[in-house]
Amino acid sequence: MQTKLSTAERILVAGRQLFNTRGYAATSLSDIAGSVGISKGNLSYHFPNKRDLAIRLIANARELAQSRRQNLRAGDVADDYVEHLLFGMDITWNNRFLFRDRVEFAEELGGQDSELVADFDELLTLIKRIDAASMFRKGAVADLTILTRSIWIVSRYWMDYLREFEGQEEITWADQELGIRQHFAILLPCLTAPARKRFESALERSSRQFADKAHGSCASAPPVE
Repeated sequence: MQTKLSTAERILVAGRQLFNTRGYAATSLSDIAGSVGISKGNLSYHFPNKRDLAIRLIANARELAQSRRQNLRAGDVADDYVEHLLFGMDITWNNRFLFRDRVEFAEELGGQDSELVADFDELLTLIKRIDAASMFRKGAVADLTILTRSIWIVSRYWMDYLREFEGQEEITWADQELGIRQHFAILLPCLTAPARKRFESALERSSRQFADKAHGSCASAPPVE
């Protein structure tokens, strides 16, 4: 049975959906209240202004990432790597307004976002695990940190690329899947043939779960927790 959301939770879901689809600046409190089916006064009781709502969404995204890291248990390195990649793409998709409109939240996000640093460090740890498992081709990787940095930049700035170079106003989950392939285009050539098969199989298994969750919500609105 699906748990009924509180009014504050419904406001957060609607606000995130509208910020993602319309943009932060183009979304008003009245728009959000109308989407929830409540008065603007009722909304303001929970979130006095739009910025308070956005800050709560930023905090929620950070708490989700922190909770995931605290509960991580090492398993097969290919599965762990793919889980890390897909989680990052998923949380970016669900909170894409934070990346598209990040200039609006420069103060809240800070000069060096601790969550982005933690994400990079986790990726570097995974790359080191791949190396320790002798899954890289001999001589293919001269510097693990440089490889990690190149891979991380592709994942982090993929949506920026689509908007700035391809002129896309709307980013779909299919675009995110293409970003995953761009990511793998850097990693897989560095791996041995057996390792490539393991990573491709891990991606195929895990991406089905994410695709099922995102299907139907990408063209219209992001998934609702």
